[in-house]
Order: sequence, then C-alpha cells, then structure tokens
Amino acid sequence: MARNTILLDADDTLWENNIFFEKTIELFITQLEHLGYTREYIRHILNETERRNVRQHGYGVRSFRRSLEDTYLKLAGNSSRKELVKEIERLAAELEATPPHILDGVPETLAYLAKHHRLILLTKGEAAEQSAKVERSGLQAYFDHIEIVLEKELSTYERLIGQFKIVKTHGWMVGNSPRSDINPALRAGLNAVFIPHTNTWALEHCEIESGLGKLVVVNSFRELRSHF
Repeated sequence: MARNTILLDADDTLWENNIFFEKTIELFITQLEHLGYTREYIRHILNETERRNVRQHGYGVRSFRRSLEDTYLKLAGNSSRKELVKEIERLAAELEATPPHILDGVPETLAYLAKHHRLILLTKGEAAEQSAKVERSGLQAYFDHIEIVLEKELSTYERLIGQFKIVKTHGWMVGNSPRSDINPALRAGLNAVFIPHTNTWALEHCEIESGLGKLVVVNSFRELRSHF
C-alpha cells in the first residue's frame, strides 16, 4: 500500500458544525420577526452581511456574532434595543461553548488511516477557537500536523505542498466544501475526496471544477477505508 499524505478538513467533515450555526440563525430570525420582515429577507441580509464580514474579519463565532449584530442594527434602525443585542451575545457565547459532535465512523476511520498514511488536519478559522475545537474533539493524536489557516485557497495548498514535501500523486485533500476543500486542492495538483454534507454552509457552495488531480466522491467518512 502506498503511503499517502492526507489533508483532512475539520468542520462538517470530522464533526458537526454548521447545524449549530443554523440553529442559532433560526433563533435569531425568530427574535427579529417583530420588525415585520419575512424570514427569507432577514436571512438574505444576514448572508450578505456574513460575506462582507468574512472578508474583513475572517471566520468563526466572533465574526458570526458581528454579522448577527450588524444585521439586527441594519434592520431595526432607530428601534434597536440593547436587550436584543445582549441576547445575540448570549446566543453566540452558547454557540462557542458547544462541544464538537463527532460524525459517525470518524474515530475508527482516523485510527485506521493513521496506521498507513501521514495525516494533516487542515482547518480554517480563528486560531484560538479552532484549536479549542480540536482539543475538545480528542482527535488530535491521529494527526502528524495540525494547520489552522485564515483561508483555504490555491496559495494555501501550494504552501503546504512545499512545506510538507507532498508528492502530488500521493497527496489528497478530504472535505465537504467544494469552494475551500476540493476545487483549490485540485487546482494545486492534489487529489481530493469530496464527502457531501447536507448542511454545508451556503457560502461554501459552488460547482466542483476539474483540476490536475483525481476526484473521488464518497457518502460517508468511514468509506475512506475502501480508498486508502
């Protein structure tokens, strides 16, 4: 068996993530219904606000809380209330304290993969927040390296290929996001395994593009054992 270097995404690949953000968003929208806007319109404004804030402030709960506050203040205008801003802070704090919910089959599959391949955890977001998630997950022992980056783009993968001396034909990226995990890895010449998740964040959606490497699609994390 050839020894591969496998880069693995974390959020919504190893553990549930976006479902907790979606739950918070539903609670947030309910709090704003008294303003008279439809739920769809509130969500549209929130999505646009998140796109802007991600570019300026990165990913994570703190950026998300800023987006909730900005959305509320924009829609409420002069009728905004301090009590609701405090409620947004409470919702964000509850979200940040949510422990990782490991997806089915992940620990035993990582244990198998780690015996045969070099595993690198590649996750994006605010460093302290992502580090805390990794630590609480209890999965860090399976990885040779843990990389927390601000963004996953072509230059990120090119840097990692050089840094870890990855042979591209034996290099793989595994994740649920076409935009961050699959397309830039394929463009960099790596192979990729796409594991679709029904609750992938809307801002990560895009069409999968062809690249230099091979693409494999599986339905669950445990299926990786069949390919590696």
